[in-house]
Amino acid sequence: MRVFVAGATGVLGHRLVSELADRDHEVLGLTRDDSGDRVVEEAGGVPRRGDVLDRESLREACASGGGPGAENGVDAVVHAATAIPTGESPTADDWERNDRVRREGARNLTAVASEAGADRFVQASVVWLARRPDGSAFDESADPNPDPTTQSALDAERIAREAGRAEGFESVVLRCGFFYAHDSAHVRTFGERLLDGEMPIPGGGLLGRRDADLSLLHADDAATAFAAAVEGDAAGLYHVVDDDPVATATLLGALADRLDAPDPRRVPRWLAKHLADEDVIRLLTNPMPTSAGPFRRDFDWEPEYPTYREGLDAVVRRWRADGTLVETPDGYEWRGKGKTRPKGEA
Repeated sequence: MRVFVAGATGVLGHRLVSELADRDHEVLGLTRDDSGDRVVEEAGGVPRRGDVLDRESLREACASGGGPGAENGVDAVVHAATAIPTGESPTADDWERNDRVRREGARNLTAVASEAGADRFVQASVVWLARRPDGSAFDESADPNPDPTTQSALDAERIAREAGRAEGFESVVLRCGFFYAHDSAHVRTFGERLLDGEMPIPGGGLLGRRDADLSLLHADDAATAFAAAVEGDAAGLYHVVDDDPVATATLLGALADRLDAPDPRRVPRWLAKHLADEDVIRLLTNPMPTSAGPFRRDFDWEPEYPTYREGLDAVVRRWRADGTLVETPDGYEWRGKGKTRPKGEA
């Protein structure tokens, strides 16, 4: 197949390019600069310059080249592009940019997919846009319950599905759990702050004792899921998560244990908002327990990291291997930081 991937340089995207290339597909990866070109090339794809907010650039990106199948456009298009803020104090403008990438990106990419003769369109989304107000488990049939940061993800889903019905291609919407990996900006922040003893466990209730169960997905497993969606025959809306929803306190405690970091302290949600980004706190304190049963059945998919335990082991191994996490006589140190923490010392 010839597959066009928007978001090809991101945490999910570069893994997806590599996964598809390993499966012998020709992968065109959307990039915006030289560094993006290198990422796509190193993953085994062919870089194509463009912007999801510029439809004409997407047309040129899909048509350029001249490799195998070029005369037939593309067989599948993947919208994995986002601009989710990762800084400590994102602004309204930062979130507006992300909303545009989701909504306008979906409109532009579905239009180009139709023009290029694509048979399948795969749209990335997030499971927590449908979490229940009471914290109960939910599935694909649950009514959406978006917040201001996920409304655009829901809108992009609808754009993709309506375009598929109107234009005659199959659309697959993959609502993913919270991504984590060694190169995830949020997970790296968690690790660094845990080592410094500055990462709280935010919780509900007056004293922060009420936990939220989160559905997670390692980015490596997200890539195999999206590749399966590209190659598969089924279409529709699917949840893609690992096998074991985990409480925020358990997750952060498990990461602290693997780093030999101080045990993180619990704080109520209202106080945590003063210590970390409010949108991240909302994510970590609102339950989103769900499962991937229909996706596993329809696409014969199994995660390499079935729970957070195996996934966090892989994250910390990679940090140690690439020098992000350095072992010193006094304990572990985050590369570039001046502080160390003796192993196990609070």
